[in-house]
Amino acid sequence: MATLLRKIGLIRLHNRDTEDPKHHHNHRGGGGGQQSASLRGKGGAKSGGHKQQQPQQQQQQHPGGAGDASPGPGKGKGQRAAEPAPRDKPPQPAAGAAGAAGAGGPRERAAGARAGPGPAAAAAAAAAAAGGSLVPAARQQHCTQVRSRRLMKELQDIARLSDRFISVELVDESLFDWNVKLHQVDKDSVLWQDMKETNTEFILLNLTFPDNFPFSPPFMRVLSPRLENGYVLDGGAICMELLTPRGWSSAYTVEAVMRQFAASLVKGQGRICRKAGKSKKSFSRKEAEATFKSLVKTHEKYGWVTPPVSDG
Repeated sequence: MATLLRKIGLIRLHNRDTEDPKHHHNHRGGGGGQQSASLRGKGGAKSGGHKQQQPQQQQQQHPGGAGDASPGPGKGKGQRAAEPAPRDKPPQPAAGAAGAAGAGGPRERAAGARAGPGPAAAAAAAAAAAGGSLVPAARQQHCTQVRSRRLMKELQDIARLSDRFISVELVDESLFDWNVKLHQVDKDSVLWQDMKETNTEFILLNLTFPDNFPFSPPFMRVLSPRLENGYVLDGGAICMELLTPRGWSSAYTVEAVMRQFAASLVKGQGRICRKAGKSKKSFSRKEAEATFKSLVKTHEKYGWVTPPVSDG
């Protein structure tokens, strides 16, 4: 009997273990689920720790680069190894720089760098540096040649005058600084009578020619004798529009200017000063320049009075 009961109990135990698979699965998988969960938790912790350490390692390998960040999810280990950023690559020389350096090895290129630019480049640099001064120098030389040729012709024409109206002496042998002697004025004028009475053979004037003559007028002033009126002002300055840039023409010759001046002296009732003390005081160039500058400003403001053609 006892044996039968034991057999029945064994059969029940066997049925309970085999006929209820769900119970059997739960019963066997309970501990395994906890164990797998714990394993998954440990694995997640390990994998999380691995992911946290990955950027640090990459930052150590590639510091300071925006392109060094760890790859996103879904990338394998092969993809996770970042390539060197473009800035980490050694810079390649440009084609133009390589061509300029020329062929040859490092020693040849270093020697070329020490030698500096070639003769052609040095000549181009010198021309560029001197370009600002070459043009004004050439222009000044041209103006000097034009002035010299014009004044030489003027001297020849004056020397051929038959009436000996004027004569010229160079100051310190300078072609650009003349002392001009006016030998004649209108013989019916009071000025001519003064010249005869004072034994004055000529009226001496000084003419200095600027660099751009004949395109600009000469500066003309009276040296002696000391004159009054006749459009002769302080310092010997001469009030004539013809002697200003506004009234000047490159077609005027020295002879024509002197004839106009002689006519202005007569028109303006010019006289030789005979007052004691004042007659012996010579004219000053500095005073003449200041007076001429002032009268030009005055006439530019109020206009010039041109004498009629019939008056010469």
